[in-house]
Amino acid sequence: MVWVGKSPGIYTDWNTCLEQVKGFPDAMYKAFESMAEAELAYKMNPEKLMNKISGNKNSNSNTMRPKPAVIEDSIAVDAACSGNPGWMEYRGVHTLSGRELFRQGPFKNGTNNIGEFLAIVHALALFEKKGNRHTTIYTDSQTAISWVMHKKARTKHTADHDNKDLFDLIERAERWLQTHTHRNPIVKWDTKALGEIPADFGRK
Repeated sequence: MVWVGKSPGIYTDWNTCLEQVKGFPDAMYKAFESMAEAELAYKMNPEKLMNKISGNKNSNSNTMRPKPAVIEDSIAVDAACSGNPGWMEYRGVHTLSGRELFRQGPFKNGTNNIGEFLAIVHALALFEKKGNRHTTIYTDSQTAISWVMHKKARTKHTADHDNKDLFDLIERAERWLQTHTHRNPIVKWDTKALGEIPADFGRK
């Protein structure tokens, strides 16, 4: 059921619902167990409904709050590090299917932020090579987004004989950002509303 979208209303299948909220600013929508529940909720002011749910101590407000729309044409990237610093790897997956598109590592003596940064740049370079300037890149790291925007990995981690290859890769990534113009949107994944990013390694 869609409160706020291209065409608000009650829909009986996910794909049709997605068409109404995809790319729509501040879209509000939610799935219900029955048509009767959806019809009742549709008649209510969504903000008042959310406030009512939040005030009910027996209700889980996170599960009842309408989730933001996930961009269908997108990939998700993430990194994992065993210790910080430690053995680090990163990957990119298709957001909706979870199909792995690339994976690099493990690299010795790396950090999670470095992996998140390299994952975004890897995705940008991959799309540039394919002439793709429209697919969105999701990441759950605001730090990595900042580094990409500044075209510099602003890490306090230092290079040594164990991670020379990793720092060579960082230098290559920075050089790529400084010599290429990328247009693919980089979007912060809303973990609170949507759960773990699809590229998560599941090692927490």
